[in-house]
Amino acid sequence: MTEALDLARGCDHATSPNPMVGAVVLRQGTVVGRGRTAPAGGPHAEVVALAEAAGAARGATLVVSLEPCCHLGRTPPCTDAVIAAGISRCVVAMRDPNPMVDGRGIERLRQAGIEVRLGVGAGGARRLNEFYLRWVTARLPFVTAKFAASLDGRIATASGEARWITGEAARHLAHLLRHQHDAVLVGAGTVLADDPQLTARLPDREARQPLRVVVDSRLSTPVTSRLIGSDGRSLIATTEAAPARARHALEARGARVEAFPVAADGRVPLRAVLAMLAAEGRISVLVEGGARVHGSLFAEGLADRVVALLAPRIIGGASAPAAVGGPGALHLADAPELHGVRVERAGADIVVSGSTRAGHPGRG
Repeated sequence: MTEALDLARGCDHATSPNPMVGAVVLRQGTVVGRGRTAPAGGPHAEVVALAEAAGAARGATLVVSLEPCCHLGRTPPCTDAVIAAGISRCVVAMRDPNPMVDGRGIERLRQAGIEVRLGVGAGGARRLNEFYLRWVTARLPFVTAKFAASLDGRIATASGEARWITGEAARHLAHLLRHQHDAVLVGAGTVLADDPQLTARLPDREARQPLRVVVDSRLSTPVTSRLIGSDGRSLIATTEAAPARARHALEARGARVEAFPVAADGRVPLRAVLAMLAAEGRISVLVEGGARVHGSLFAEGLADRVVALLAPRIIGGASAPAAVGGPGALHLADAPELHGVRVERAGADIVVSGSTRAGHPGRG
């Protein structure tokens, strides 16, 4: 199972919106087939491993990091391939909570006379596919709130200077996070202050490029912003009250503009934006700020994970912007607490990460 999970990890999020899955075929203790799920539309891990094993799969054991699918999607059901190959035993890390599967794949294998063992490596499998599990169970993308700040939580000086609070290693991690997520989201204030590209740039591989999303209730995003291009990967989420002239100008530059009903606070309803992204098959969103967006994110309980990049410097100043804005928690008991906290180094900076929810979505 460790090898199956390693194979799944090698998918490197390219399978989205499908889960990252690895499979190994064992015959008398020897690996005769290995496979990982291809990008969406390609063969699943089980099919790849069985093809490599060929005739040696008959009577062998299949070890797979997620329950084999049993429905017809872009590819045929994996359970059909497992049964046809003559597998006698299947070891599965966890059930797939997708309503189209959710135990039916395991039951189909058992009905065919295949012995199934469930739960080996379940914890690792859940962590590996936390994006997918959140998406299929909540119909919302997994949301990572990321910010770079000083030790006292400031994301810029009182004059607005923000480049660069953290060092090169921390910035590389930020680009890796963009590569891992399907979309990266910021507020209009961040666009006006920093004019970010919001692209993923990695020196050692070709990076996946996320959808670039701006939450902008008044359509104040300049048409010259670097995040807007002809690649069709920029989205401006606004309100129905936004000026039509600004909308047409942004669309003429290649941006997609989506209008939502005005929220009670006069802003773009974040939950509705995330729900739309989920409906489009975007299973993960990296929120990079600024303070207002992060404030709304935590106030509405929409953040699943936090990644804080902290520089060993003190900025201070009452007017220097904090990483998280909004009214905040009135009582400590109401402040979100991180679970499974990890503290690491990125050059001279400190990386603190953790989940805002105890446990992980989905069932083992």
